Amino acid sequence: MPHQVTIQPSGHQFTVNDDETILEAALREGFSLPYGCRNGACGACKGKVLSGELDYGKHSPNALKDEEKAQGRALFCRARPLTDMVIEAKEIGAAKDIVVKTLPCRVEKLEKRADDVMVVKIKLPANERLQFLAGQYVDFQLKDGKARSYSLAIPPHDDALLEFHIRHVPGGLFSDRVFSGMKERDILRLKGPLGSFFIREDSDKPMIFIAGGTGFAPIKGMLEHAFAEHTDRELVLYWGVRSLKDLYMAELPQQWLAERPNFSYIPVLSNPQPEDQWQGRTGFVHDAVLADFDDLSGYQVYACGAPVMVDSAREAFVGSRGLDEEEFFADSFVYAADAEAAA
Repeated sequence: MPHQVTIQPSGHQFTVNDDETILEAALREGFSLPYGCRNGACGACKGKVLSGELDYGKHSPNALKDEEKAQGRALFCRARPLTDMVIEAKEIGAAKDIVVKTLPCRVEKLEKRADDVMVVKIKLPANERLQFLAGQYVDFQLKDGKARSYSLAIPPHDDALLEFHIRHVPGGLFSDRVFSGMKERDILRLKGPLGSFFIREDSDKPMIFIAGGTGFAPIKGMLEHAFAEHTDRELVLYWGVRSLKDLYMAELPQQWLAERPNFSYIPVLSNPQPEDQWQGRTGFVHDAVLADFDDLSGYQVYACGAPVMVDSAREAFVGSRGLDEEEFFADSFVYAADAEAAA
């Protein structure tokens, strides 16, 4: 039996069919709620239930804890209503008019930037264009019906080739192919754009970007978009990796640093090697932010990387540095095996 869901504070209403989650129905009816992985593993779609009953669905216990359920929180990518409901969620106007497409594409260039990082550049058919917001991602459709998600590493104005930074995960259905069998001119299929990780341009707050590993990819696109828009907002990038070789595009932030007076860059190594002769910051990347900022109440934070980094940053920044929880935007890179376990 279909149920009606009302979104507060907007008052928008939509109907959820029996075979849909709240998020699926909202997106189908044109209401853009925040989301990331869409399978209950990252927590980006978390919102509040004001009234009504629901089935929480299968999800990672780290994405939605029991105490959060007790506070009325739910993951709308997994939750299915059992009655009519009222939910509290922040709608995203910037994404509402972007059409999600499924398109063929061709591998144009493969560039190995580190032992386990490949930069893949993709060309769409001549009569097609992917309209997207900097920071969003696409799903590459695999022959077995599965999909693998990768962030766009370019700004919308520079879309002649779509760029992706793909880390090799041993045994990964897609990344194994990228590193062992993929060739230029191979044909792929993608669906996108997806996700709600992009700059909120209705704010003038300074922005802190935190990238873990290849979490640099969407943040690269977001920063290049901000530069193209000539923003005068303060932009601070923290890029956390294991050792020096993992800063696979180290020259690019240094170039930005030389060219952009409102941009700052802090690389952080968690496990520098003796040959690195590293004199810079070490440890966890979110701890570097904590060391530099006593008060984050006037900031926006954009974080992308492993779930443990994203979760630790959110908890610490909101809990001890006064960051408004609604000003923390994140994209957790959930490995496919973890996502499928939560599905």
